[in-house]
Amino acid sequence: MYQILLSLHSLCRWLVLVSLVFAIYRSYMGWFTGKPFSKLDNNVRHITATIAHVQLIFGLCLYFISPVIDYFLHHYKEAVHDREIRFFGMEHSIMMLLAITIITIGSVITKRKSTDKEKFKAMAIWYTIALVIIVISVPWPFLQLVSRPYFRF
Repeated sequence: MYQILLSLHSLCRWLVLVSLVFAIYRSYMGWFTGKPFSKLDNNVRHITATIAHVQLIFGLCLYFISPVIDYFLHHYKEAVHDREIRFFGMEHSIMMLLAITIITIGSVITKRKSTDKEKFKAMAIWYTIALVIIVISVPWPFLQLVSRPYFRF
């Protein structure tokens, strides 16, 4: 079960990133060119938030069955001094939860704005902030202490 969830979480990461980048691209283009906020733009907003929530569910399931997190929670005083264990037990989890909260807030605010320009602007700003948080909180393969592969199978 753990390996399946880990693989799904790894794969879904790419869906989150692609949908978020696409949503940000569409929002900046609409904001700066004055395009109308179309049904496609609204679907992109909604689908991006939905994919992020699915990723959150995978992440929460992993959090409760991961041996790394289990060690972190049961040996906190020692684990907090280990960079890799602290990263997954605290830093990654908190930052990703924050990013998905920001995506959710951005989606709701965008939906409630009255003009097209305001919708694009809200989506651009909130989703860009979330993307920055996500990019700095992913355990990329090039990171020395917490590297993970691009894909887990």
